[in-house]
Amino acid sequence: MKAMVISGGTIEKDFALSFIRDYEPDYIVAADRGLAFCLENEIKVNLIVGDFDSIPGGILDTYVALHHVPVRRFNPVKDATDTEIAVRQVVEAGASEAMLLGATGTRLDHTIGNIQCLHILLDAGIPAAILDSHNRISLHRKDFFIKKDEQFGKYISFLPAGEAVEKLTLSGFKYPLHAQRITNADSLCISNEINEETAGVTFTGGELFMIQSRDS
Repeated sequence: MKAMVISGGTIEKDFALSFIRDYEPDYIVAADRGLAFCLENEIKVNLIVGDFDSIPGGILDTYVALHHVPVRRFNPVKDATDTEIAVRQVVEAGASEAMLLGATGTRLDHTIGNIQCLHILLDAGIPAAILDSHNRISLHRKDFFIKKDEQFGKYISFLPAGEAVEKLTLSGFKYPLHAQRITNADSLCISNEINEETAGVTFTGGELFMIQSRDS
């Protein structure tokens, strides 16, 4: 089951609608203010979650009246963000893969917190990514390959999700790497590019963020 979380961060309308159309999710969870985007663009969701402290008045009631969607309300004084709650609902629903829209934006604390939510999906064995019009962020625990004709944007960067990633090897890239230990104090692997049809990423320990990005 292909799942999607739509959160209340920055969403570029044309990009998001195009992606949703192409991705064809089977299950959508709207997290708090993300519901405003869904109402405005007539996106049918399967579940609405949040404390609803940031959504404009009337939107929740209007949406529920139109679509009769279940709502899970939470006290604003809670121990998890609305996006984390939505991500855990996706796991509970049995997703086989997941994409997060509206998970980045001007609130850097929320952006970083949402990126950390990728750990929840990784631990559940669910391939996932955070996507906006300029970035695609994913988290990896084992070796993988990337096809040049399927990459998002021109640039690819790699960052440890913990203290270090051991023996990172990048093949098929403009700037190859061999068995390099990278730590959370390194910027060595920022702004690489794929220059072969398929690029490989291998490492022996740690967790690795991959950020595929484009300038425009």
